[in-house]
Amino acid sequence: MILSMTGYGKKTAYINNKKISVEIKTLNSKNLNLQVKIPESYNSKDLEIRDLLARELKGGKISFILSVENNNTGEINLDKEKISAYCKVLSEIAEENNLNPENQNILQAVLSLPDIVKSRDEEENSDEWQEIVDLITETIKEVNKFRLQEGKSLEKDISENIEQIEKLIPEIEKYEKERTETVKERLKLKLNEFLEGDKQNKDRFEQEIIYFLDKFDINEEKIRLKNHCRYFTETMQQNEIAGNKLGFIAQEIGREINTLGSKANHAEIQKIVVNMKNYLGKVKEQSLNVL
Repeated sequence: MILSMTGYGKKTAYINNKKISVEIKTLNSKNLNLQVKIPESYNSKDLEIRDLLARELKGGKISFILSVENNNTGEINLDKEKISAYCKVLSEIAEENNLNPENQNILQAVLSLPDIVKSRDEEENSDEWQEIVDLITETIKEVNKFRLQEGKSLEKDISENIEQIEKLIPEIEKYEKERTETVKERLKLKLNEFLEGDKQNKDRFEQEIIYFLDKFDINEEKIRLKNHCRYFTETMQQNEIAGNKLGFIAQEIGREINTLGSKANHAEIQKIVVNMKNYLGKVKEQSLNVL
C-alpha cells in the first residue's frame, strides 16, 4: 500500500493551564523540506522536533506549527536574589556620589533592568515537554492516516492507467500480420534494387537487411513491457516507501513504449503507442505524489 505525500493533522491539548496546538501539513516535494515554526521559548527543542518529523514522516514538504496560549495571565516569577544584588549595587553607587535617592526610586530602576521579571511559561518543565512531544506524535499519526487514505485513491488511479497500458499490448497483435507484409515488401524492394545492378554493394545490402530485421522484431519489447507493468503493480502493493522506485520503473515502461513506436512501421500501431504514452504520462504525474 502506497502513501501520499499530501497529509494534514491538527491536535490541541491543555497542559499546565496552557492551550497547546500542533498543526502539520505535508505536500509533494522531491526532497525532505522541513519548515518549523515554534514559540521562542521552545527554540532549544527545534532540532528534536525536526528529527522526530524526519523520522516519522520520511519525506515531502512538511510545515510544522506549535502554538501556545498561556492562561496564567499576570502570573510572573521575580528573581529576588538578582533584585537584591541590583539594589545593593545601585545604593552603593548613589551613596558614593552623594545622590541619596529614596529606596522606591532604586526599586523602580531595578525592575526596569533585564532578566528581573520572567514569565513562568518560560521556565523549562521536562514533564510538560514530554506531554507536548506526545501531542506532536499523535498529530503525526493523524497525518499518516490522512496520507494512507490519499494513497489508496492514488493507487486506484495509477493502477487503472497501468491496466490500460497492459490492455493495449494485445491490440498491437491485431496489426502484426499487416505489419509483417509491409516489412516484407520493403525487403523485396531492397532485394530488387540489389539484383538490378550496382546501385548498392553487397556490404551495404547486408547492413540494410540486418537493420530491417532488427526493426521488425518487437516481441522482446512487448514481453518487457508486460513485465515492467506487472512489477510496477507489485511494488505499489508492498508496504514500503516506494515513490522513487515507482519513478524508475515508469522510466523503463516509457523506454519500451518508445522502442515499440520507433519499430512500428504501421499507422495503427503508432496510434496505440500514443495512447500508451498518454496513460503513462498520467502514471508519472500521479507517482510524483507517492511517498
